[in-house]
Amino acid sequence: MKLQMHSIHFEADKQLNDFIQAKVDKLSTFYDRIVEGEVFLKHNNSDGNDTKTVEIKLYVPGSTLFSEEDAPSFEAAADAAVNAMRRQLKRFKEKQLAH
Repeated sequence: MKLQMHSIHFEADKQLNDFIQAKVDKLSTFYDRIVEGEVFLKHNNSDGNDTKTVEIKLYVPGSTLFSEEDAPSFEAAADAAVNAMRRQLKRFKEKQLAH
């Protein structure tokens, strides 16, 4: 799967990019027809809390799936976003098989 990483207003290090790439690559075990994906990494300083936001967009034939999660670290936010995306992919695949 082709994955584009975007870090908004900062430069993400290689270790973080590799971590997120590995997590998102595992999603192809749940649905193997993922065309490509995009990941957006943002610092979120609203309400005085310094949280990190990870947004994942996956393009599958006929649809675009999206998940966004906030956490104190990018790793925790990526874990939560990947788990949300995994649930969406399972539901999407079940709908495809039902038709």
